[in-house]
Amino acid sequence: MKQLLANNPFILMEGAIVERLRRSAQVHLHDTLANAPLIHDPVAREVMGDTYRQYMDVARRAGLPILVLTPTWRANKARVEASDVSKSINVDAVAYMKDLRDASPYRDTVVRIGGLIGCKNDCYRPEEGLSASDAEDFHAWQIQQLVEGGVDFLIAQTLPNVQEALGIARAMEATGVPYIISFVISRDGLVLDGSRLEDAIDLIDSGRGSPPLGYMINCAYPSFLCPEEQPQAVFSRLIGYQANASSLDHHELDNSAMLKADDVNEWGDWMLDLHRRFGMKILGGCCGTGREHLQYIVDHLSP
Repeated sequence: MKQLLANNPFILMEGAIVERLRRSAQVHLHDTLANAPLIHDPVAREVMGDTYRQYMDVARRAGLPILVLTPTWRANKARVEASDVSKSINVDAVAYMKDLRDASPYRDTVVRIGGLIGCKNDCYRPEEGLSASDAEDFHAWQIQQLVEGGVDFLIAQTLPNVQEALGIARAMEATGVPYIISFVISRDGLVLDGSRLEDAIDLIDSGRGSPPLGYMINCAYPSFLCPEEQPQAVFSRLIGYQANASSLDHHELDNSAMLKADDVNEWGDWMLDLHRRFGMKILGGCCGTGREHLQYIVDHLSP
């Protein structure tokens, strides 16, 4: 992963998975584990696989590397143990992603698989975040399961609380596997708990023998970063952005019955600006995005 980041000026990342499946009439998400159990249903795993394949196809046709993530955002130990699913679901999810990656059309495409975890509680309620020590203990089981499965890197996404992010970073660092920390931010460019990105990054980086590969933002419209107002130091560590398709606030999007999305061209131009002017080399989509969003980035990538 370090070599991939060093040797490639641009890396594509998947678009929305869970939100697209949520609005699909073909599958039903699990009440607490979201899309993770779909891997054990022959029909549902194919529907989900088609979503991943759409994104990998964009990268394959453009000759770009792509990062795809295991469908394990909500598959933490507490939720798995409270459900009637296999306790090896995280390991199985890695195997599922490897099967998709190793299919013949993608064998010449650089596909890296990230082991995905989320915060314990609501990703839009930072007050529900864990302390650093509690987070390190709570998330260690799932992190170890993903490592056992053989992921290329680890990634924690949609983190609204810096202390929980710190604990996750400690647990990920202990595995020796490269890892990325990704925050959710408000439209003023702050982590949802009110922390400045610069302070959050400094806190997590300090004292780490093996700091994160870098930091990302996800589940926020690209303009929310307010890049002109961020200290330049932030962009030495902020390496990617998975953006929502809509510029509405999180509370307006959460559990919305209708898909909300701004103009693809406007979204794509914001994203490309982050790449060209601020050096963000990993771009992908979050809620509301689809293949067309990644395709816009690819089609307009050259200056």
